[in-house]
Amino acid sequence: MHRLKGSGNAAHLLRIRLLARVLLAAHLLLVGWLMLRPLDVPWAAAANLTPLEGIRADLSAGPLEAARRIGGGLALLAPLGVLLPLIGGRLELSPLAAWSSLARTAAVGALVSVGVEMFQTAVPGQVVDVDSVLLNTLGVMLAHVTVVPALRGRLRRSQAASASARGAGTASPGGSQVGSQVGSQGATPRIPRVGLGPWTDVLSAIQREY
Repeated sequence: MHRLKGSGNAAHLLRIRLLARVLLAAHLLLVGWLMLRPLDVPWAAAANLTPLEGIRADLSAGPLEAARRIGGGLALLAPLGVLLPLIGGRLELSPLAAWSSLARTAAVGALVSVGVEMFQTAVPGQVVDVDSVLLNTLGVMLAHVTVVPALRGRLRRSQAASASARGAGTASPGGSQVGSQVGSQGATPRIPRVGLGPWTDVLSAIQREY
């Protein structure tokens, strides 16, 4: 029974990891299409290599425009903060391991953002902005902190509930069914014994032996 529970949990985690990989691949393709496609624009701003300079420019453009630009930078790679831990498939983490998972996820998000910015140098109409790396990485970290702990707790509770349900179903296999059948059909009728003369003692000896 313990092996069945373990195999069921392993299969469930494997499905989650496969789904996370598919979603991660689809998200990266979408990011590549959004950020690396050529843009036909009359002019392009100069590249920003000064940290926080682009954010200041966004804030000076008004609250709505600032919210759109900064929110877009935060949301661009935010799904990585959830999908990357799901690919790892670990549900039980110590506090130190949880911080390590956050650091690894943020590092991968930063590397992906840097790669996108480097490829943008060869794409017409796309502007390199170092603040995009900061916003993308911050978005990955925020998504990880707000979603992943709650999601791991929900998956743990779901697996515990399914394991207890399987344990309750296999605790007495067929016992209650047999008892109910016996109770509904009544006692088994007995055939009165008929004396067999000299063979009675032989049959009694065989029964005692076996």
